[in-house]
Amino acid sequence: MLEIQSLSAGYETKSSKFFHKNKIKAVENVNLTISQNKTIGLVGESGCGKSTLGRTIIKLHKADSGSIKFHGTELIGLKNKEMLGLRKKIQMIFQDPYSSLNPRMTIFEIVSEGLKIHAKYSKTEIREKTVDILEKMSLKKDILYRYPHEFSGGQRQRIAIARVLVLNPEFVVCDEIVSALDVSTQAQVINLVAEFKQKQNLSLLFISHDLSVVSYIADEIAVMYLGKIVEFASKENILKKPLHPYTNALFLSVFELKNRKKKRAILEGEIPGVFNKPTGCYFHTRCPLRKDICKVEIPKWEEVEKNHWVACHFAKLEV
Repeated sequence: MLEIQSLSAGYETKSSKFFHKNKIKAVENVNLTISQNKTIGLVGESGCGKSTLGRTIIKLHKADSGSIKFHGTELIGLKNKEMLGLRKKIQMIFQDPYSSLNPRMTIFEIVSEGLKIHAKYSKTEIREKTVDILEKMSLKKDILYRYPHEFSGGQRQRIAIARVLVLNPEFVVCDEIVSALDVSTQAQVINLVAEFKQKQNLSLLFISHDLSVVSYIADEIAVMYLGKIVEFASKENILKKPLHPYTNALFLSVFELKNRKKKRAILEGEIPGVFNKPTGCYFHTRCPLRKDICKVEIPKWEEVEKNHWVACHFAKLEV
């Protein structure tokens, strides 16, 4: 359904008395395929480029190079008017339920806005669809003419989700949608999203730093480090048989992996800054398996087992 090839994106920093204008590479040469009715969990440490990748995929951030195809249609290069017809099918739920809702709009205006832009419905139909989606989010219709500030964080996030799902999209980027919520509310929101995924045949890119949440909701997991995807596989393979030392260390920090023959990979030091990324493999400065080749040669992105992709010189060895 969605095919991403060699995608790169970044930001330009402003010049000042002390710094020259520079380009930060936030996403580098990403390859990813998202199938219909599948959830890909995208994980990695803060600042690794997860949110930038999500925003670039749905064209809220400009790509520097690469390809994004949605049902065979190339999205990179499409103008805003050309993208308008696809906006209904490709949506994003944002992280912060406090800033993502317009405080001057009523709940009815917020949730129904997309229907007015992307679909030709009568006023009665728009109201019916708005009430219906809110009720599915366990929100009563008497909230229609209230404002966002009157609701809790969990209620606001359900409103934000309703705003997206009322359009019946095919692909949704969920960007840290439960990180600002308490644990009990997180569970409610995650279960709602999982339920709608099945009912509406949705495909999701679920971005999160919470590995337990990703392990619950995802079908497949992509692991990101300093702008690059370093491993991609089914959830089962990532949990039981990680082939990249970063993946191994990342998940071992939360879970006790079963049926694994690999030794615990202990990470050294801090993640390098975006302005001074290492040569060769970006992970070599922290990797317990590093050799001289890692310092000078970028590892190839290759399929080492069926539908198990990894970028590591020693992926076929014991991590």
